[in-house]
Amino acid sequence: MEHAVSHHEHHEHDSSLKILGFWIFLVTDCILFGTLFATYAVLHTHTAGGPTAKELFEVPGFVAETFILLTSSFTSGIAVLAMHKGKLKSLIGWLVVTAALGLAFVGLEISEFVKMVGEGATMSTSAFLSAFFTLVGTHGVHVTVGFFWMCGIMIQLKRYGINDVTKRKVSIISLYWHFLDAVWIFLFTVVYLMGVM
Repeated sequence: MEHAVSHHEHHEHDSSLKILGFWIFLVTDCILFGTLFATYAVLHTHTAGGPTAKELFEVPGFVAETFILLTSSFTSGIAVLAMHKGKLKSLIGWLVVTAALGLAFVGLEISEFVKMVGEGATMSTSAFLSAFFTLVGTHGVHVTVGFFWMCGIMIQLKRYGINDVTKRKVSIISLYWHFLDAVWIFLFTVVYLMGVM
């Protein structure tokens, strides 16, 4: 009995450490994005005679990206609600929808980058484009990592069902996804909206 209690306490402690580790990771990610936003704010007018944000950004494209990512944040929230109700099929279903939306978002972002590069707007064209590709690309990489992470969690849910470990993992990926959404809102406002104005 004593062994079972100490094992449970160890598991609780281990779980708390993992959640703390994730929060530390999020704080460092905030610093990373804060630095990239600051760099972009300084360099966004440095076009070196090349294309400006107003010439490059297409409103329907970044509005579609925003709609898709905000919808995926909503579906990840529904997935967490399904998990708390113990509905495994519904949980996996909503995670599939969230992951698919994330993939669609990344697809749109890649096609935007390819179009810009095709028009001669590359990373080496100007300081503005270097800052733009680095900032927006870093967010895109985070969404891609989130997609594969979510797929891994879905495999674990299929194998082990809803338990303490999978619950923690779903809660953490959902938090990560909401964080990426918050970063995108800043990107949408600071980079895209201000860029086309």
